[in-house]
Amino acid sequence: MPPNTTAEPVERDPRARLAPLPDAAPAPTGPDPRAWVAPLLSSLVTVPLILVSLFFAGLSQMACGACTEAELDRFDPSFGTAFDVFRYGLLVPAALLLASWFLPWRRRHAATRIVLAVLAPFTVAGPVLAFAGLVDWP
Repeated sequence: MPPNTTAEPVERDPRARLAPLPDAAPAPTGPDPRAWVAPLLSSLVTVPLILVSLFFAGLSQMACGACTEAELDRFDPSFGTAFDVFRYGLLVPAALLLASWFLPWRRRHAATRIVLAVLAPFTVAGPVLAFAGLVDWP
């Protein structure tokens, strides 16, 4: 039997074409049992880096122990400014480390926690480089 060509075409809902695609699996929201791993590993690296850099920055003032008066006049003010920049700059890795610890321990925050924990040790280099660049070494 031939198809009926005189029948009216079926009307489709114009919104059917624009229906949103089904979402992928929803983001997990339960507690993350391994939330402590990234901040702990970051703490084991970042805290010693901060302490060692503070120790050597403090010792670097003795670099001008045998300086002439002219060298000392240039070194002292630059060291004071650079050491202040260094100390306040170390607040950035400390803040990143604390933020990685204090994020809610939920699975949806896992990526943010890992990024903050990975960035913390690397940001110690910024204040160290700023300190080395600001001091007028003899």
